[in-house]
Amino acid sequence: MYVFDQGRILEESKVSVSIRNKGLNYGLGCIEGIRAFWNERQNQLYIFRIYEHFKRFHESGHSLHIHIPYSISQLIVWTIQLLRKNNFREDVYIRPLCFKGANIIGPDLADPFNRVSMYCTQLEYQPKPALKVSVSSWNRLGNNIIPPQAKSTGGYLNSGLATTEAILNGFDEAIFLTDRGLVSEGPGENIFIIKNNKLITPPISDNILAGITRDTVIQLAKIVLKIPVYEQSLSRAELYSADEVFFTGTAIGIKPIINIDNRMIGKGMEGTLTNYLRLFYDDIVRGNNPNFLGYCTPVY
Repeated sequence: MYVFDQGRILEESKVSVSIRNKGLNYGLGCIEGIRAFWNERQNQLYIFRIYEHFKRFHESGHSLHIHIPYSISQLIVWTIQLLRKNNFREDVYIRPLCFKGANIIGPDLADPFNRVSMYCTQLEYQPKPALKVSVSSWNRLGNNIIPPQAKSTGGYLNSGLATTEAILNGFDEAIFLTDRGLVSEGPGENIFIIKNNKLITPPISDNILAGITRDTVIQLAKIVLKIPVYEQSLSRAELYSADEVFFTGTAIGIKPIINIDNRMIGKGMEGTLTNYLRLFYDDIVRGNNPNFLGYCTPVY
């Protein structure tokens, strides 16, 4: 397997990180998650919304004082070259990361050595067709703690605690609340509810990541379904009374939630609008919808 590291594509076995590395020791880094989808009929691999992903990657680095020393255009070119070098003919998950590269003690972010690496892999995260979730006892990171709008490596300890708690309690995933008790998001997913034929999702100010799949779903709801979309705060009880609930995310796509805290949501199965959005989204990411080909970057 080939990876990208500091301006080179090379075999993964030739890349190493010292145990003294401050990015490793203190979680001083930012990541991005990108998907590429294989279209068997077209014999083509499509990267979904790659520009928006690398734009967010740069924004994360800027927020965290971790300057990314490659432009968006350069990162796109390197990604395409990396996928070609590995000759992928299947769905792929792409993980760029930028972390503090110095091997010194101290969690400061002031030193200029920021190391950029990237690898690709088959997506091992394959959740169930529909999810049973719980509201976590852990709150979401606050806007003035570690900014949740940045995909920081250290911030994912918060996600790990919530997901592990949910699994140990017999659930598939967790839902975070803010410190004010408002619905935030999942450990690696944004959340939507459908109520009275309206689509509602928490606003950025409720400690969420500005998800690219989230943005895609908002656009599809407005353009294709032609239903009202509201970005507004939600209480915990509004989850229980929703007609439909679903997660969105690069890794998870669109995934229905049919049970929250042992309360059945809707009819206890994927709802009609969730199903429509999910199938429409799946068609777009594989380059099958000519109206949305602008989202898809061909590799070959």
